[in-house]
Amino acid sequence: MRYTSAIGVATAITAGLSACGGPASSGDGTGDAGSGGDTIEAGISYPLSTGFDPMITSGATPYAANMHIFEGLVDLDPVTLVARPTLATGMPKKINATTYRATLRKGATFHDGSAVTADDVVFSFERVLDPKNASLMAQFVPFIDRVTAVDASTVEFKLKYAFALFPSRISVVRIVPKKIAGADAKAFDSKPVGSGPYRFVSAVREDKIVMERYDKYNGPHPAKAKKLVWRLISDPSARVSALKSGRVQAIEDVPYIDVKGFAGQEKVESVQSFGLLFLMFNCADARFEDKRVRQALHYALDTEKIISTALLGNAEAASGYVPATHPDHHEAATVYGHDPAKAKKLLADAGVGKLSFTLMLTDNGWIKDIAPLIKESWAAVGVDASLDIQQSAAQYAKIDKGDFDALAAPGDPSVFGNDADLLLRWFYYGFWPENRYGWKGAPAYKQTRSLLDRAAAEPDAAKRKELWGQVTDLVADEAALYPILH
Repeated sequence: MRYTSAIGVATAITAGLSACGGPASSGDGTGDAGSGGDTIEAGISYPLSTGFDPMITSGATPYAANMHIFEGLVDLDPVTLVARPTLATGMPKKINATTYRATLRKGATFHDGSAVTADDVVFSFERVLDPKNASLMAQFVPFIDRVTAVDASTVEFKLKYAFALFPSRISVVRIVPKKIAGADAKAFDSKPVGSGPYRFVSAVREDKIVMERYDKYNGPHPAKAKKLVWRLISDPSARVSALKSGRVQAIEDVPYIDVKGFAGQEKVESVQSFGLLFLMFNCADARFEDKRVRQALHYALDTEKIISTALLGNAEAASGYVPATHPDHHEAATVYGHDPAKAKKLLADAGVGKLSFTLMLTDNGWIKDIAPLIKESWAAVGVDASLDIQQSAAQYAKIDKGDFDALAAPGDPSVFGNDADLLLRWFYYGFWPENRYGWKGAPAYKQTRSLLDRAAAEPDAAKRKELWGQVTDLVADEAALYPILH
């Protein structure tokens, strides 16, 4: 269940805890979930906040559903995040430094029964690359120049420059049927049609999503159950009750305080993930234009108290952008330990007297537990923060209108891929800095873009990692958006 609620509203989450119970009846006439694996029911923590079109969906729950409904030429193993061929017969074949080819799996069909063709692949990539569509995936594939159909089952990619991570990176683009998605994009967004092991049946906001096994699926990852029923249960205690009562077989985002209370058939698993809690400031607001103010608010946080009290030890303070367990980890030149004296000095040096603002937070259970501790830390250095806790969709709707001071929220773009280039681009290149936290005109942002572009075109892995380290140092120092913990 680690990735069933992966990206929030244009952000990503993994609380790091999931729980599984014994057999459960579906409760709605779908039969005994424990009999031969007919139905798997799960309690999901995020609401249905967006549609399902894989080109633009930013919701945790629909994105997770898409991992079952759609396929890419290449997909990522949901646990290891290692790339593997899916719609393609093998990993894309390198013709030369800037040319790759992929061959489609024979007999692959969409859920309407139509064949998956090279034209569908070309269409799927072109709609992502078209700036008019404002696809969230476009920022991950800026190196693609054009995509063409060589024949009915072969696709060729021409790159603008050599990009060593190409074979795995194209997993961000899911293949959709041209005749359906191209005819009525709005209808497709609400009733998705893919080629994956499960077909979409229905979705009701604040209630459930239902998917059924696609019997004509001939790919490498067939469905192991006849039906998936995802109960959308945002309240943490309600998820726990649903598991204990047998209404669902598994839940994600287990409240830390409830872990010890599980007994009998329930099993709880905790993993270290990229999933982070970040602070984001409106850099277009005069109160946060000076990076010393942003740095001060990080130094003021008693992160270890937050981890031990609210998360019961289930986190690690950020020493860089990615966790220490990540292969591309780089300890940032600026590591924000708890230093109230330094926080006060930075505020004084920035000419800030009485600082007050509203901190927006999402309503995840563990975020709500952390909220008062953030307020307490800031109050200790003379900063007055009012807390505004609402659902992700409501908060990001205000942010996208520029109506916010600061935000504390979960994030985890590792569902798209696990290399540092992708993870850094999510928060520091394109949509987020330019449309969300007002960093577009900052010299540091231009430098960040330049470093990431240089790294993308760098064939030497060691030099690439060095450039990513420079980006980490830069974004840590700027603290426009930066993690508190993983």
